[in-house]
Amino acid sequence: MDVIQAIHGRRSIRKYSDQGVPEEVVREVLGAAMAAPSAGNQQPWHFITVTDRAVMAAIQKIHPHAGALDTAPVAIVVCADERLEKYKGFWVQDCSAATQNLMLAAYARGLGTVWLGVHPLADRVTGIRALLGLPGSVIPLAVIPLGYPAEKRSSVDRFDDSRVHANKW
Repeated sequence: MDVIQAIHGRRSIRKYSDQGVPEEVVREVLGAAMAAPSAGNQQPWHFITVTDRAVMAAIQKIHPHAGALDTAPVAIVVCADERLEKYKGFWVQDCSAATQNLMLAAYARGLGTVWLGVHPLADRVTGIRALLGLPGSVIPLAVIPLGYPAEKRSSVDRFDDSRVHANKW
């Protein structure tokens, strides 16, 4: 799949079929995530794959918009370890790039995803950190449900010429 096609075709999916996601496909999308650029090549990311239905149910108690976990066979929690930072604060950009890569790679393999934001909301960060036993230096950025879509979402042209400025504002 062409990258431009993937960028424009990927949509947030909140309903998944009961078809499982093969481990090699999960590893492939994680490999794409880890190919993301990062400040000073610091690569501060860690990923937790979740398939345990009880853990997914517990995440839904912490995150009010995590209903997609009801049907997703896998969730990937994208985290950053502040101890790996070379440039303070850039972990958010680094892990966001990794998350976008993960989602595009998933779409290219026929999978659906939706970005469930965790950071910077303290209650979500604290709750996910406690639930998953994260060390104090590890911050959860997002939870990404992953599975074969049980819904079809059309692409939308979001180009807005009024948001483009040449040379200065």
